[in-house]
Parts: sequence; C-alpha cells; structure tokens
Amino acid sequence: MTTAALPDEARLYRAVLERDPEFEGVFWFAVRTTGIFCRPTCPARDPRPENVRYFAAAGAALAAGFRPCKRCKPLEPAGAPPAWLAGLFAALEREPGRRWSDADLAALGLEPVAVRRWFQRAHGVTFHAWHRARRLGLAHRRLDAGGEVLDSGLAAGWDSASGFRDAFAKHFGTSPARARGARLSFVTRLATPLGAMLAAADDEGVALLEFTDRRALDAQLAALREHVGGAFAPGEHPLLAQLERELGEYFTGARRRFEVPLRLAGTPFQEAVWRALAAVPYGETRSYVDLARAVGKPGASRAVGRANGQNRLAILLPCHRVLRADGALSGYAGGVWRKRALLELERAALRA
Repeated sequence: MTTAALPDEARLYRAVLERDPEFEGVFWFAVRTTGIFCRPTCPARDPRPENVRYFAAAGAALAAGFRPCKRCKPLEPAGAPPAWLAGLFAALEREPGRRWSDADLAALGLEPVAVRRWFQRAHGVTFHAWHRARRLGLAHRRLDAGGEVLDSGLAAGWDSASGFRDAFAKHFGTSPARARGARLSFVTRLATPLGAMLAAADDEGVALLEFTDRRALDAQLAALREHVGGAFAPGEHPLLAQLERELGEYFTGARRRFEVPLRLAGTPFQEAVWRALAAVPYGETRSYVDLARAVGKPGASRAVGRANGQNRLAILLPCHRVLRADGALSGYAGGVWRKRALLELERAALRA
C-alpha cells in the first residue's frame, strides 16, 4: 500500500513526535537507520524526519524489509487495551459489581489520572462513568432474570435501593421495575489491525460495528437507538464474543463469510440496499449503479450511495466493496485508506 491515502508527511511526522493516539491504525512509520517500524504512539526516541518512511498498513512495512518494534508491538491489533491496564481488567472480571475508587486504582499500581485519560480516549467517558454504566447493565440483566430490585442493586455495588433506583433511572430513563423485559443492547470495543471498533448486540443480533474514529459515529448511535429502542450499556454478550472471533479470522484471511446474526435496523429501502451489500462476494466489487439495479431501482444510484453510507455494520455488510462507476474507491466512512486495505486483504487471501 502506498502513502497516497495518508495525510501529508509533515502531519504524519508531527503525529509521531506527539505520540498522537488519534493516528493509531491510520499509519505505521519505519526508521531507515534502525530497520524497525512502529506505531505512531511508540515511546522510542524521536527519529529524524529524513530517516522516516510511512506506511498505511503494517504488512507494507514488513514487505519493505522492516522489523516490528519490540516496544510498541505494531503487529498487535490497534486499539487493544495497553498491557499496564491488564490487571485492572482482570480485577473487573473477578468482581464485576465492585465499586472502584482512585485509591483502589492506586493500590493496583495504577495512576488514576492515566486510567481516566485512557478511558476518555478509548470510550469517551472516564473509567468511573464507564464502570458505573457497566454495573447498571449487569443489574439490568439480573432484573431480566427475575432478580429483585434491591438484590440486583446490591450485587451491582449500590448500598441502597433508593440510590440504585436513582442511578438506574438516570442512565436508562426508566425505573428498574419497568425495565424488566425491555430490550438491552451491550456495547464493547474491539481491537482490529485497522483500529478500534465499537460493537453493539442484543439477543437478536449484532446491530453496530463501526470504527471508533468515524466522525458520524454519534449520529449512527442516535439512529440505532431510534430504530432499535431499548437501552445500551457496556458489557459482554455471546454474540459480541462470536463477532470478535470471526473478525479475527477475517483479518487473517481465514474467514470469507460472517455467520454471526445481524440486526438490520433501518428503513425498508436502507435494509434492501444492505441486503444487496451482503450479497457482494468476498474479494469482488460492485458499483453504486449495480446495487441500484439489484434493489430494483436502476435510477436511484445516489440514494443507494446514501444508504450505503448509513450502513452501521462496517465489514459485516461490505460497503468497502462498492466503487464508483469509473472504478475509483471514492468515499468510505472509515477512511479511504481502510477501504483500500480491506480490498487488498481480500484479494491477497484469494491469491493465497
């Protein structure tokens, strides 16, 4: 992959100097004098600009003869929690209902400010806000299973029924008693070679898979809430685990078809376009005109393009396989560089 889809080199070099996390998964850089390539956030010594080469994929740096850095591990999925947070995530799994204070974080050897900054960057909220929402999601699940309000609140870390009811109502917009049986979607962050993705699923299927740096992500989430209804909370779900496994297989070239159930939440026209997208074979491409014909609207290529851009299931519904009539890549919500990378990945897998 060339650097044609990347920002100019002055901007890339500034990102290297600033260790800018916004460029994680956007580019990798290699240093000619050391023969090593890194993530943009690598803590190693600043290289001289004339010694730096930029790549839009880690594989391209490998193909050019550079070795992966042992400090920043550029071949690991971008967006994965850093190693220094592993102890915290392990503790959260052991005690999901525990309430954490900054003193508790410090007792684990963690700097609370650093934890807060990572969660704000990765999830858009502080650790305490994220964990509170996660505990409320666990309480919601317990209520659905027939748990009493007080027991569900205590298990999730609240000291009183009234405090639990207030927090629950503030987060979900309804009381715990009324929330029984209501739809609850669980949201998680997945690391991929092309950057972190946000995924959401309920018992019916995966309803969201988007790159976290997509500019319209907030609008996509709002549209999803409008079509799906119910509440959203951080947490785990069997379909999210299946999605993570299948995505990993896709990025290694071992999977060409996703089997995880999907939840298409849109207008009838949007869903028709999305089904046509799903029918585009792995490693092949179609034009917007082709898709318009496939949905029986041969003159509606622009409307098809809009529906394509409103797809909330990146990769799963392969809008990256849609090109302009002249074969140009054109726009892609996750960035044209990702569109190119996904097409190259699929073509390489077919050649292997």
